[in-house]
Amino acid sequence: MPMPVVRPADTADAADRAVLDRLWLMFRHDMSEFQGGLPNPDGTFRSDRLAAALTDPDRLAYLLTSDDHPAGFAIVRGLDQPTRVLNSFFVVRGVRRRGVGLAAVREVVQRHPGAWEVAFQEANAGAVRFWRRVATALAGRRWTEERRAVPGRPDLAPDVWIRFDVAPVG
Repeated sequence: MPMPVVRPADTADAADRAVLDRLWLMFRHDMSEFQGGLPNPDGTFRSDRLAAALTDPDRLAYLLTSDDHPAGFAIVRGLDQPTRVLNSFFVVRGVRRRGVGLAAVREVVQRHPGAWEVAFQEANAGAVRFWRRVATALAGRRWTEERRAVPGRPDLAPDVWIRFDVAPVG
């Protein structure tokens, strides 16, 4: 399995937007298992975070491809902040557990060295294993984990937040 190509999404390119929109539907469908909720009446899911990633200068969306096929995305927020947040991350099921996700996260965070945070749901066992493995691969034992309430969602269990630092390459 070739490692993914990671590139910033072109916010002016209708093709990039269409791919992100479709991947977003898959991502939100996966997340609905852990966060509850149904699609909107038109079959879409809430996409305000995706829209912000394409318009907010403090955010950046990355597309992941494998063999020229869409393989996922990463959305970073806090580009101008001391700590960046991997706001949303998704890898299509067909390439999961093959090193694609770890390689993609590694490339994204190395493009923005410094402090990083990522949140996930404790009920999502795959995410728990993945993000702890990512933190260890990128920071060794130098990472922390804490639970934080989900803003405006007292009905949800707290998110798990992992924090780690990535040194500049070179």
